[in-house]
Amino acid sequence: MNTDQSHSGQATAMYTTRHIAALLAIAATAAIGWLCGCSRGASDTADDSDSLRHRLPDTLRVGTLYSPTSYFIYRQEPMGYDYDMVSRFAADKGMHLSLRIAPSLSRAVEMLDSGLIDLLAYEVPVTGEYRQRVIHCGIENATYQVLVQPKRGKQPLISDVTQLVGREVYVEESSKYLQRLNNLNEELGGGIIIHEVDRDTLITEDLMEMVSKGEIPLTVVDSDIGRLNKTYYNDLDITLQISFPQRSAWGVAVGNQWLADSIDTWSRGEKPRRQQATLLKRYFELSKGSEPGTAAVKIDLSKGVVSPFDHLFRRYASTIGWDWRLLASLSFKESRFDSTVVSWAGARGIMQIMPRTARAYGMTDEAMTDNNANISTAVKILAALDKSLASRVPERSERRKFVVAAYNSGLAHILDAIALAAKYGMNPQVWDGNVEQALLLKSNPEYYNDPVCKYGYFRGRETSSHVSSVFAFYDQVCKNIRQ
Repeated sequence: MNTDQSHSGQATAMYTTRHIAALLAIAATAAIGWLCGCSRGASDTADDSDSLRHRLPDTLRVGTLYSPTSYFIYRQEPMGYDYDMVSRFAADKGMHLSLRIAPSLSRAVEMLDSGLIDLLAYEVPVTGEYRQRVIHCGIENATYQVLVQPKRGKQPLISDVTQLVGREVYVEESSKYLQRLNNLNEELGGGIIIHEVDRDTLITEDLMEMVSKGEIPLTVVDSDIGRLNKTYYNDLDITLQISFPQRSAWGVAVGNQWLADSIDTWSRGEKPRRQQATLLKRYFELSKGSEPGTAAVKIDLSKGVVSPFDHLFRRYASTIGWDWRLLASLSFKESRFDSTVVSWAGARGIMQIMPRTARAYGMTDEAMTDNNANISTAVKILAALDKSLASRVPERSERRKFVVAAYNSGLAHILDAIALAAKYGMNPQVWDGNVEQALLLKSNPEYYNDPVCKYGYFRGRETSSHVSSVFAFYDQVCKNIRQ
């Protein structure tokens, strides 16, 4: 899909806030349910019957929820396993995709019932409750609850649920994980030490991070959430299953059997199966650490050099009034100065520019790995971000942190974090301990569904860490190299 056609191929000498507006429009369009622009010219698959083909609508109205697995916005681009799959279905059938975001699964099912949407592209549990209200369709998935434990902890890995007796496990209060642990505890005759965590302060992702850091010994999550978070924390083990599998699939309203049949027929095809395998790898296997590159260049600051590309950083930083050493530090933390790096999300080049952003700034695919073009485009993006944030963060040196954060996450989430900071008594003009903390709240449904939040779920940990890392390295550079 291509929602920024009007911006493709534009390359001008001066880049203003209209580029940021264009990128925000991409995210906002998907979030509020306007047209997402799948090409109508795509052909139907050969195994569809004529009757099904002719009954498919021109526009497919799809509902989903913000979540780390289904739908989210990253660096101004809509993403998520379910979102990507339904986008491919719509494209293959030549339908436009209209997306509506629901705050909860119950509300999404109500939208199906009332005819506001045709399809719920979200993992709807295959249970008696939902079978009465939806027809499940598409590729069926199965998840189960798993124990999260450190691979190299102080104690041996737990390989059987009976070994949980006498061990401490932390889970969210009033959650399905707590319910399952209580049931398991009864089955074992007691002995599991269960700690209930306040859901207002910590969520499942936080608990996994705490296990990784050694702050708590064990927690329980769904297997898909566990797989996704292992891409951030490869020191965790999630192999022990502690519940029966729960099947889930997309859903259509009762009475829309024709649409369910079309989705089922499509999902059995070879092409969708290949696409699913690619997406599963992208979202649940590829590492998503905040520094995607490898140490392609050995850094020895005592020689007065940051990288072989210092001349480019000096040249282009001067065009936007930046210290070239900060630009070099940003590049180092984005790519390790490796122009061949491609992140899990598709960002490329020495400055890790996203494909859609590159097109909006007139870059060709070939130019993505050209250091000169990549850095040149990056400073235009940084200048546009700075201009967009200037009225909200007047102090220039402080604004640098906001700009670095927005470069990493996308401007949309930083604007949300500023709004949350203002609403909840933090200083919206200060990054450290204020807007930074507000950004971390955007992984919690209570906050990303807040009316002041326009762009939904975001995992802010990596951006928070990235900003700290960039400026820590910048301080090192400044101590060793003169401007």
